[in-house]
Amino acid sequence: MATPEEAYMRIIPLDFGSAKSVPDSFVWPQASDEVHSSDGLTIPVIDLTDPNAPQLITEACQTWGILQLKGHGIPTKLMEDMESECERLFSLPTDQKMKALRSPGGSTGYGIVPMQSLFSTTMWHEGLTIMGSAIDHARLLWPNDYQRFCDKIDDYQKQMKALAEQLMRILFKAMSIPVKEVNWFDDPTNSSGCNLALQLNSYPPCPDPTRTLGLAPHTDTSIVTLLQAKTSGLQVFKDGVGWVAVKPLPNALIVHLGDFTRILSNGQFISVLHRVVVKPIQRYSVGYFFRPPMDFAVSPLLSKDLGPEQVPRYRSVTAKEYLDLKARHLEKAFSLIEN
Repeated sequence: MATPEEAYMRIIPLDFGSAKSVPDSFVWPQASDEVHSSDGLTIPVIDLTDPNAPQLITEACQTWGILQLKGHGIPTKLMEDMESECERLFSLPTDQKMKALRSPGGSTGYGIVPMQSLFSTTMWHEGLTIMGSAIDHARLLWPNDYQRFCDKIDDYQKQMKALAEQLMRILFKAMSIPVKEVNWFDDPTNSSGCNLALQLNSYPPCPDPTRTLGLAPHTDTSIVTLLQAKTSGLQVFKDGVGWVAVKPLPNALIVHLGDFTRILSNGQFISVLHRVVVKPIQRYSVGYFFRPPMDFAVSPLLSKDLGPEQVPRYRSVTAKEYLDLKARHLEKAFSLIEN
């Protein structure tokens, strides 16, 4: 078991500004894996205002598990403001950012991305995780000027939650899951029950991008993840092809499915494996994770299409139980709930 000092060291990011080379502890052999570069193979791009959007989204979820979404209704100005707030946050002096450092075992705060604890090799990344109000972190980061950050975060989370709920209605309909079975997702009196998280990411300039990764290959423990990224860095794994680079479109959002949707769909929808590579330039992104309440039983049996002739591939599991399995076994968690 790690000592308290070792646990803290697993949270504190490297002083990237003074790094002249990639330390051995950051070297990922798979960072140089070949990436499919054909312009003819790109993730689907869908306009939410298109009358055929629900069908197109369903098809993208079955074949890719990821898409780029246009016409989503999130104001361009708000997305630009979030990019600016990321830059303002991660440009703070190290000692100031450290005042909001996440505690060992904690879910929110500044530091290396929380999933780092599941890997022995370190990722080229620093981030701030927010669940609910940002005020406690903001007061530590900007004691005399925290309200601006809080207002932007609150506005952004409200709009992303509404968009996530809109997409979830499409997904639930495609999976033949009655809304009454999952009415927590758009119940304004039960918003605290949902397990929502906002992740602000910084991938600092890297002196040797071929040796390290910003995020290790993983699937998300969400129903749906909404990602804002201005520059490329995200890569997704497609069976039979390999790694495919995602090239963000201006003002579009990247939407990808997490493990809970794969379970609910009985494996019909893809929980996309993805990673983030680093570059010689600074890169920011913002991820919004929509997860069910911890006590929600995630099961293929919620689908009314799952008749007696169709066998459930996964057993029923609460969100908390699955999160605990994922925290200990990573991608092997699925094999532990298979029937």
